Amino acid sequence: MDWFTAPEYWLSRLVFQRALAGVYLVAFLTAALQFRALLGERGMLPVPRFVERVPFRRAPSLFQLRYSDRLFAGCAWTGCAVSAALLAGLDGLLPLGAAMLLWLVPWALYLSIVNVGQTWYGFGWESLLLETGFLAVFLGNDEVAPPILVLFAVRWILFRVEFGAGLIKMRGDACWRKLTCLYHHHETQPMPGPLSWFFHHLPKPLHRVEAAANHFTQLVVPFLLFAPQPIATAAACLMILTQLWLVLSGNFAWLNWITVVLAVSALRLPAGRRSAPAAPLWYEIVVLTAIALLLFLSYRPVVNMLSRRQVMNRSFDPLHLVNTYGAFGSVSRIRHEVVIEGTLDDVPREDSDWREYEFKGKPGDPRHWPRQFAPYHLRLDWMMWFAALSPAYAGEWFTALVERLLENDRDTLKLLRRSPFPADEPPRHIRARLFRYRCTTWRELRETGAYWHRTYVREYLPPTRLAGSAQRS
Repeated sequence: MDWFTAPEYWLSRLVFQRALAGVYLVAFLTAALQFRALLGERGMLPVPRFVERVPFRRAPSLFQLRYSDRLFAGCAWTGCAVSAALLAGLDGLLPLGAAMLLWLVPWALYLSIVNVGQTWYGFGWESLLLETGFLAVFLGNDEVAPPILVLFAVRWILFRVEFGAGLIKMRGDACWRKLTCLYHHHETQPMPGPLSWFFHHLPKPLHRVEAAANHFTQLVVPFLLFAPQPIATAAACLMILTQLWLVLSGNFAWLNWITVVLAVSALRLPAGRRSAPAAPLWYEIVVLTAIALLLFLSYRPVVNMLSRRQVMNRSFDPLHLVNTYGAFGSVSRIRHEVVIEGTLDDVPREDSDWREYEFKGKPGDPRHWPRQFAPYHLRLDWMMWFAALSPAYAGEWFTALVERLLENDRDTLKLLRRSPFPADEPPRHIRARLFRYRCTTWRELRETGAYWHRTYVREYLPPTRLAGSAQRS
């Protein structure tokens, strides 16, 4: 079939595949380095306890069949190795069928992780990586030119990501319609970056321009992805520039980067190969079947996108093949942070020597300037932001976190920037307090060097010790 492939997108496919492999590598590395404290056998939300109550059909995963920390580590590091191989171009050296199977491996492994990841893997970019990764299986390698239907299916994902996010903003917080949300967003976003303080202090008229540009990029530009070239390329470039602006303004894991990867599929890059052998019949049948399935599954995301009760970041099938996306439908006006402290005192008092735990990305010490972690994902730090919004978000795991800190659990402490207690002397009691944080002014920054100013709000968790532990005399 002459219409089946688009040789002019040869280089676009190559860049897309290598960039997607890079995102996969970051995702698997994040899993490998953090899972023991979050999901391990002694984690805050252990996988074995989850699979006991959730059947395979609802959450397909290798770990439904058997779980051990060693097996999880093996899957995560295998995912890293396969992703690195794809990043290096191994799929281009294999026969077409073998290359497709190689791309299927990271998708299946990451699906197994996400489907037992519970709260820690409840972010929209997990499903976005899986949906994109599934389509990548059918993009082919150097034996065939890129299938045009798969390229358009990738653009369809990008359309839903951007247009869905734009709709949920317009339907959500009134500040988006008034163009004032960015007066607050850079200060109250989940994990600020090193430049977020400067973004927050941009003039308010520029914040309004930012918001208006966001609406244009998310509500108008997505339709241009399906226009003839070079219009589609221009639309994709505009989306890429917008995402890079967001990369500079905060830490959003790999959400911005995978959106850039999706946009690459719409670019008509120069130096692409103009001819290729005809695609084998079996390959055409497999691709057409996959696209037909994805079109059928798109019904519910489209209905959701058009609904006045639109929900965001929802999967409609256990394989995460077609999902709905969106972020920041509402924007917080005030930033609260949960500060966790411990003491060695047997009887905790207000004047005890309370020492503060420091997280890697979550604001804590007002003088500590945030770092750039994205695309790496600090899962505990992100969930601490939700915990500050409401204790209900932390109900499943916060008590377990406190218990692990009282034990000086090594794996849990690895998730932190600094523990105030030596390894052989864990705290006797831990408490949590809620503070209001705001960015310092230019004058305060010059005088104190502090990024934040914080004010005590209330007690979040009273002094707590391990159940059954005896006080030392």
